Amino acid sequence: MIGKVMTGKSFSGCVRYVVQKEGARVLAAEGIRTDSVSAMVADFHLQRQLNPELGKAVGHIALSWSIHDKEKLSEEVMAERAREYLEKMGIKDTQYLVVEHRDREHPHLHIVYNRVDYHGKTIPDKLQRRRNAQVCREMTERHGYYLAPGKEQVNRQHLTGADKTKYALHDAISSALGKATSWQELEALLQQKGITLHYKYRSGTEQVQGISFRQGEISFKGSAISRNFSYKGISKQLERNRQQEALLAPEMRPQLRHQASQTTVPERAAFTEAFLARHPISLAPTQGQPEEALNHHHFRKKKRRKKKRRHL
Repeated sequence: MIGKVMTGKSFSGCVRYVVQKEGARVLAAEGIRTDSVSAMVADFHLQRQLNPELGKAVGHIALSWSIHDKEKLSEEVMAERAREYLEKMGIKDTQYLVVEHRDREHPHLHIVYNRVDYHGKTIPDKLQRRRNAQVCREMTERHGYYLAPGKEQVNRQHLTGADKTKYALHDAISSALGKATSWQELEALLQQKGITLHYKYRSGTEQVQGISFRQGEISFKGSAISRNFSYKGISKQLERNRQQEALLAPEMRPQLRHQASQTTVPERAAFTEAFLARHPISLAPTQGQPEEALNHHHFRKKKRRKKKRRHL
């Protein structure tokens, strides 16, 4: 089960699209008449006047299930799931309309709701997309709906067009992140495969705000390829890679890098752990500096830190 959340300005346009689709069926409604499209729109507009300053008063959500769930979803069950979804999303005390569409093979429905509630207050949409993902996951697991496999399990041979490029980018970035420890290294590795990086900067500054990847004529934001491929997510992974290499003695790093170059991101940490288990790093004192001196130096540093904390 997945959801797509949207907001808009026109109840007329949204309701007409949802209700007048060929084969559309109204499954449930709250606070509005359902005998005609004009009556639905008029009722939504009437409540909207309680908060006329809200520009985007139209809430629109599309809920979809896998074709594997078709036998589990009668009209009554779909209506109940829509109400459960609205409750979990915190969308309550307001008008809504639930309509099933049958123009696709997989079951799906549309919810139109008024972002102006019965008390004239605005139903917030902040962080709604993140909450939507959480709620859909919870409901999928709770009701035993089909859970699509991860990108690693998708059959690439059946993909075409933009989808094929998207998954090719996913595999290339994942592989490169198994080797790189800096953005420069990552760029160089991806350029070898014909992929270029484009940074998005905060207006008027040199602060990087986002990243996208381009191959040929097709471009995707990093987060659209995978949640882990946002600028922040990749930066964290590169930092983890640097920290892992810092644990190794210099002569061991080339060997680990060669092994890591054959892996993707999830496998890199396992390689590091296994490598360190086979080649434990000696913590013996360096030549010319007895162990007693090292311990004494560490004790003095620790004592100084304690003194500083007492004077804070």
